[in-house]
Amino acid sequence: MAEELTPETPEETDEPIEQRKNGLYPGVSDELAENMKSGWADTELRDLEPIPQAAHTAARREALSRRFPGERLVIPSGNLRTRSNDTEYAFRPSTEYAYLTGDHTHDSVLVLEPKGDGHEATLYLLPRSNRENGEFWLDGQGELWVGRRYSLAEAERRLGIPAKDVRELPAALKEATGPVRNVRGHDAGIEAALTDKVTAERDEELRVFLSEARLVKDDFEIGELERACASTARGFEDVVRVLDKAQATSERYIEGTFFLRARVEGNDIGYGSICAAGPHATTLHWVRNDGPVRAGELLLLDAGVETTTLYTADVTRTLPISGRFDDLQRKIYDAVYEAQEAGIAAVKPGAKYRDFHDAAQRVLAGKLVEWGLLEGPVERVLELGLQRRWTLHGTGHMLGMDVHDCAAARTETYVDGTLEPGMCLTVEPGLYFQADDLTVPEEYRGIGVRIEDDILVTEDGNRNLSDALPRRSDEVEAWMAALGG
Repeated sequence: MAEELTPETPEETDEPIEQRKNGLYPGVSDELAENMKSGWADTELRDLEPIPQAAHTAARREALSRRFPGERLVIPSGNLRTRSNDTEYAFRPSTEYAYLTGDHTHDSVLVLEPKGDGHEATLYLLPRSNRENGEFWLDGQGELWVGRRYSLAEAERRLGIPAKDVRELPAALKEATGPVRNVRGHDAGIEAALTDKVTAERDEELRVFLSEARLVKDDFEIGELERACASTARGFEDVVRVLDKAQATSERYIEGTFFLRARVEGNDIGYGSICAAGPHATTLHWVRNDGPVRAGELLLLDAGVETTTLYTADVTRTLPISGRFDDLQRKIYDAVYEAQEAGIAAVKPGAKYRDFHDAAQRVLAGKLVEWGLLEGPVERVLELGLQRRWTLHGTGHMLGMDVHDCAAARTETYVDGTLEPGMCLTVEPGLYFQADDLTVPEEYRGIGVRIEDDILVTEDGNRNLSDALPRRSDEVEAWMAALGG
């Protein structure tokens, strides 16, 4: 990795750009600085088309405007975050910002200014790097270091929103009058500029509204979730094809294999992939992915591709590493499959959100009683929650731009709410018998099974967006055999 010259983007100023400590060049001669100002072609892009979701983002901003009339609304994308010293994590914009704009750039802010009966939207962005003061080649975030940015005019054409220089915004916000709301937690500089103009309670109301706005997906969002699931299915196929290599190395081979598919067909993985082999499958969020992959054991793979528009799939399959389940593995797997079938059947418009969870838990509780691990009747088990020793988690969650989407929504509109067409959620029951659990027979210990699919609520029921991947135990075996896994 080449060594940058300076770490920070300067504002419009005649001050020289600070040189990096321990850089190999002590400075910039006047002759070189003058030379670097000229001789560059005009690269302005004048034939850009609006992004595909531009009409949808405009409708979302209009809904936001109606909810908060007469108030200034500030929605930041967020800043780069340091990984170590002068390297940053890959940037991913705040979900609220991306949902309302379709833009993915860092240090950007959407501002809705009250105007008449509605609002006037402005995007505050970093413009093209300054060539006069050398920013474009001397600064660590200059375009010769990290790549070309869209000009403000280009951004306006792509996103359908007037654009201004974001470096002007903090001063403007400090002078702003009237009620203001801000989405917190993404941009400390913006929060500092608004410190005496906002309240935590009012800002939380804005965040809650934007979370609930995503409960029902529009046509564009459904299409993106379909694409995410299709890419994810191909990623699972990739993994099955290389299980022999994973056995020769570790869970990391599985993680890397799926990640390749996510980066080739999407933006990234939607969350840290869970590549849990053997007893690691009993750890719900096993993301270390550094353990052995052994024939005769199970692999619990929970992974999802995030599309270039930031919608993610969330799918789990539990696979026999050798290609076939043994009798006990099959018994446990089939119980989880039966529970998932009951859960999926309960997903339909007008049903309570909790119904699919209750349906799946009832099946699993019944199996645990049948196997002699719990004393019945089933109603007693469910009332006391005794099955949770082995089922552990809720049976699903909303899905969209965040893997656990709409998380800030009010309880009455989410967990205690009613399903509507356009909602998308996971159904993911599981059974997990910890390796040190002395309350179950020894042969159960270290077995973990989860099956998870992404379910869209439709007008007349539901549609499984991830049904390209088999779920029934015999179909899983046949699929793996056909792929050579």
